[in-house]
Amino acid sequence: MNELFRSLDGPLSRTVHVNGQSYLYFGGTAYLGIPQNPDFIALHTEGIKKFGLNNGTSRSNNIQLGIYDEAEYVAAKRFSAESALISSSGYLAAQLTVQTLECFGQIIFAPSTHPALWLDGKPQPPASSFAEWKEKVVAKINSVSQKNWVLISNSMNNLIPEIYNFEFLQYIHPDKNILLIVDDSHGIGVNNKGLSAFTDLIKLKNVECILVASMAKALGVDAGLVLGSEKMIRRLKQSNTFVGASPPSAAALYAFIHGEKIYHQAWEKLQHNMAHFEAAIDLTFEYERGFPAYLIQRHHLVKELMSQNILISSFPYPNPDSEPVTRIVLSSWHEPEDINAIITAIKN
Repeated sequence: MNELFRSLDGPLSRTVHVNGQSYLYFGGTAYLGIPQNPDFIALHTEGIKKFGLNNGTSRSNNIQLGIYDEAEYVAAKRFSAESALISSSGYLAAQLTVQTLECFGQIIFAPSTHPALWLDGKPQPPASSFAEWKEKVVAKINSVSQKNWVLISNSMNNLIPEIYNFEFLQYIHPDKNILLIVDDSHGIGVNNKGLSAFTDLIKLKNVECILVASMAKALGVDAGLVLGSEKMIRRLKQSNTFVGASPPSAAALYAFIHGEKIYHQAWEKLQHNMAHFEAAIDLTFEYERGFPAYLIQRHHLVKELMSQNILISSFPYPNPDSEPVTRIVLSSWHEPEDINAIITAIKN
């Protein structure tokens, strides 16, 4: 029956339509509901009228659209970084960052690091928990003479979910130079009051932080983002990958620039939706405060809810033969009656 939902011919929204049936949809990564936000769509349409559908020239071209520099300035200011780089995808942003900066020092991957950050194939991140990993990292770095290190990690595990804390860096000897590369694709626009992990990462003199993110999730823009110091961003912009790649749609960035109020309103609505849902669920759900994904071990719930025309997220992870990860994901596009419907269905 799941095959019915693998060839949809309409957009993902609060509802999905298949074979004449309408289903409430609680999955995906459009946490702020931006892909179906009419005000954001109107801004994107304005951008298309102003800039056209796309721009296939590289950022090294002698003739440039000014909106790319403007969008990077806005992104840096909005997410509290010195500087920013915007690419055509989150994957490209991550790859140009790790490929350019891997020479800084010895690399250590954190558990469950996203494949977009991998170098030369699968790096086999440790299978331990993040808590166990960070203790081992501090002990390892402090016990050897190696001075320069590159730590690569997600800001969170969005499947479990678990938001990571990087305060352990203060226990690394100050004579060690640490480059921390963090993927905040699922957190940016949602966690930290709609800001990014960059605003929450510990600031130490011996730690340089680079944040990479897909803008295609909560922010609803098909682009990639890198936040960091002016020095690091300047270095990344000199890389062959950045120089040679086409930029994202100028129209989408126009919407991003002018959509700050829309993002804030959507974030506020998401907080209401989460509070509504969390007030009704029991302790069998696992979740992080402020993040709209709710893990449940009762996998039979998928079929039971589907019989009531409600779809939730469930798929095997990390391997095709693994146990499914079953979650309910809320979005700003959900209305109070949608929340009530899934609460009632679960309780029944």
